[in-house]
Amino acid sequence: MKTKGHETVAAENPRTRSIHVIGVGGAGVILADAMNSGEFAGARFAVIDTDAQSLAASSAAVKIHLETKLLRGLGTGGDPERGRALAQEHFSVLQSACEGADVVFIVAGLGGGAGSGITPVLARAARDAGAIVFAFVTLPFAAEFGRREQQAREGLEQLKAIADGVICLPNRKAVKMIDENTPILETFRISGGLLIEGVRGVWQLLVRPGLIQIHFEDFCALVRDRHSESAFAFVEAGGPSRSRDAVEKLLAHPLLDDGRALAEADAILVSVTGGKDLTMAEVGRVMEQIGRHRNRAEIVMGAGIDPEMKNSLSITLIAAKNATPKVEQLDPDNADGAETPESSRRRRGDAPSAPSLTLAQREQLVARHSGRGRREKSKMLQTQLPLAIVSKGRFDKSEPTIHKGEDLDIPTYIRKGVPLN
Repeated sequence: MKTKGHETVAAENPRTRSIHVIGVGGAGVILADAMNSGEFAGARFAVIDTDAQSLAASSAAVKIHLETKLLRGLGTGGDPERGRALAQEHFSVLQSACEGADVVFIVAGLGGGAGSGITPVLARAARDAGAIVFAFVTLPFAAEFGRREQQAREGLEQLKAIADGVICLPNRKAVKMIDENTPILETFRISGGLLIEGVRGVWQLLVRPGLIQIHFEDFCALVRDRHSESAFAFVEAGGPSRSRDAVEKLLAHPLLDDGRALAEADAILVSVTGGKDLTMAEVGRVMEQIGRHRNRAEIVMGAGIDPEMKNSLSITLIAAKNATPKVEQLDPDNADGAETPESSRRRRGDAPSAPSLTLAQREQLVARHSGRGRREKSKMLQTQLPLAIVSKGRFDKSEPTIHKGEDLDIPTYIRKGVPLN
């Protein structure tokens, strides 16, 4: 509350935003359950899967079981196409799960049928519901090469085309931070913990009041419609030189490609957290060092206080790079990019049409054919009418039949120049 004269006015809290955390697939359900604690108080948790047993063990308030008679309780069988078809069939259900959210965090492991198939459709449903969409996903370990890795890459590209930002944790990079003698269950737990750190960093930027706050509108303007893949890292350091040590750890972090991700980034989000002894000078030193390693990136920074931290400092950094737009090859004779009948024929691989002739050109051709400079009755030159071919029907995508340099799909009388009188 704030007092104005003798009148008491309720102060509006600009950081009260509706945030939904949705876990997709087996890995996503586990990650969402791990975050469903007091640290993320105020968030609404939901889980989506085709496995009823996975959902039954979840602590999320909202559980969405995608199933049809076709699957007979067997899930997607690792096929993203099945997962995508299921999600599209229940699109309205997914959209309802995102209603009222300002921000939707999607957490998933890519590579399987649910993670790679459902997640892009869920991102579309969340955007249609009006939310900012951030996806936090893992890619397979090096041992999971082949089909699963290919499906993960395809799912990632589809997700990047829809979500406002994608925080991607390649497990082949994360394993460099884990001792090779670590048991496999512990390896998965550590990998999941690294991804949760990324969620925590964005969460703190949005909801935690601090020394320096991030306005939600500024955050939205920075990330909306970037359709980018982001790198992230979380580091901690303590002692008198904690700010310098934290930055050194950050620049050597394998998930940031040893600092190269900062130079390639278009936007950098930084969250600095410390105890009550955190000073503005320390925050300034951290930001100065990060600024030296950026190229053209815009930086959004927040700094907060955690009373439980003593003589230590943590940095969460997210480096986002814009997706590279595909440049269409324009016809030099058609600079405005509009498709003409001729460019349409070239795109389909159809035979080119014969050039149209002016009256003067036709008269010259007739004169040369007759051998005299005056007009005489003569056979006209046969040519093709410059009509656009709309479609070849079911043969539209067929390759032309070329034999000895000739396109046999063009009628013989045209190829041989035989007049039809």
